[in-house]
Amino acid sequence: MKFRPAAAPLKGELHVPGDKSISHRAVMFGSLASGTTCIENFLKGADCLSTIDCFRRLGIRIEEKAEEIYIYGNGLHGLKEPKEILDAGNSGTTTRLISGILSGQSFETTLTGDASIQKRPMGRIIEPLSQMGASIESLSGNGCAPLRIQGRPLRGISYTSPVASAQVKSAVLLAGLYADSPTSVTEPSLSRDHSERMLHYFGAQIERKGTKAAILPGSRLEGRKVMVPGDISSAAYFIAAASIVPGSQVLIRNVGVNPTRAGILKVCEKMGADIQIFPCREDSGEPTADLLIKSAPLKGCVIEGSLIPTLIDELPILAVMACFAQGTTVIRDAAELKVKESNRIDVMTENLLAMGAHVTPAEDGMILEGGFPLHGALIDSHLDHRIAMSFAVAALQAEGETEIRGSQCVQISYPGFYQDLQRLQN
Repeated sequence: MKFRPAAAPLKGELHVPGDKSISHRAVMFGSLASGTTCIENFLKGADCLSTIDCFRRLGIRIEEKAEEIYIYGNGLHGLKEPKEILDAGNSGTTTRLISGILSGQSFETTLTGDASIQKRPMGRIIEPLSQMGASIESLSGNGCAPLRIQGRPLRGISYTSPVASAQVKSAVLLAGLYADSPTSVTEPSLSRDHSERMLHYFGAQIERKGTKAAILPGSRLEGRKVMVPGDISSAAYFIAAASIVPGSQVLIRNVGVNPTRAGILKVCEKMGADIQIFPCREDSGEPTADLLIKSAPLKGCVIEGSLIPTLIDELPILAVMACFAQGTTVIRDAAELKVKESNRIDVMTENLLAMGAHVTPAEDGMILEGGFPLHGALIDSHLDHRIAMSFAVAALQAEGETEIRGSQCVQISYPGFYQDLQRLQN
């Protein structure tokens, strides 16, 4: 797709799609629960649909209606051996979390995904799950999918994770449901806690203290109604767009503001963005708010440390915002960017340089000098949805035409993104 600079300020209000992380988990936990789970505002993006497909192949009846998804759970031990290989598509969340569940089953499963998933590291879940007694083999021998998982009786462990990763933590806790004793995960800093909140909501016996989460085995999960809040990762693009296009004012309704996910709001405050937060309510254990964003002069800042796990998916769009801020922005402690859908350090650097930005890559992040004008360029998204959306926003304030290759990859998390962006310009 081709993009031109915004001809006028962005004005209006919108609802962004349901939170991707919460949508995944609602399907998974609903499938392991007894009874019916009704999910409202489910994200019907490609990644979450991959999760639905996998659990259907595991014998779960799932109905997709216009406004809701109904999961007819069979209980913790109600999954059935699939007749075919499970395909997680482009979804790392599906791949890693379902591996924890499959490790405790009584059957063998082969799990794969697309070319990107087959390059993403799975050793970080294979190690702790193997400590629990799981049998997981990387069929390519490189620690990546495809994975062959032979379900076995599991033992509880106390695992200290070398990385703050919600996917690692969730995989181990889900395997802990099938273990013979309590299982805990301690992280170097707290990653997003959607799994802990939702497991508690579904009735699991789970405890949290600091960066440690522990679960008791055999917890009976009960079907629930889940209202999925708007995804703050999707809202991030409009926060950035309204901040950098002069005269803009955008209201985003019903956004999830879970503290373990809302690091972007803290960084925007440091950068001088004009964001008003109107708390709404708590749905299914998750706090939500309306966000009113007005354009404002931005300044550079340092993004590091314990903030990184709370905004890892927003770092590409924050890098774009940094280009329009006065001064230097430093992103560090974010080596995790290298093992996302693409190597986001390399891809962001390559594309920002093509637009005339002053950016220097680092081993664990990047350094950006703001205040230099951007110009249109040919952008390669590397089929990474967050790269494509970030550069669609950058194009709003770049001189000339910007073309994004692989722009259709936004279907993974935000199928209506381009339409919403265009609507705010009319």
